[in-house]
Amino acid sequence: MASHTSRVHHTTRAHGARSSRAVTAWVALAASLMIFNGIMAMLSGIAAIANDEVFVTTRNYVFEFDLTAWGWIHLMIGLGVVLAGVSLFQGSRWARVVGIGLAGLSMIASFMWLPYAPVWAVTIIGLDAIIIWALCKAQSTD
Repeated sequence: MASHTSRVHHTTRAHGARSSRAVTAWVALAASLMIFNGIMAMLSGIAAIANDEVFVTTRNYVFEFDLTAWGWIHLMIGLGVVLAGVSLFQGSRWARVVGIGLAGLSMIASFMWLPYAPVWAVTIIGLDAIIIWALCKAQSTD
């Protein structure tokens, strides 16, 4: 009987270690993508703030805003995404929820950024989708 109990305890411990490694892998993927994505958003924001003529605008777009304002929006969202990504590497659980929210905001901002940099905006939307998926996957296996 003691042998059976120790075997069950050992199996449960091994499953927990495997689950912990999976969570760590998903969180590391999400954190890495968040830091990259945030830095790229900050750089595009700085470019829009520094020089409005860097981006070519499309006429008659529904979400037409001032490029300097969009630059500040991208800079702030990018900074938040980088900070949440760094916090994920440090093991903060709150950064998962914040990361999902900020990646969602980044998706919306990138959608509205489509007329200024369409290929880049679609790329960022895809990265944000992967970030949200990885953070949700890590949350569900935790």
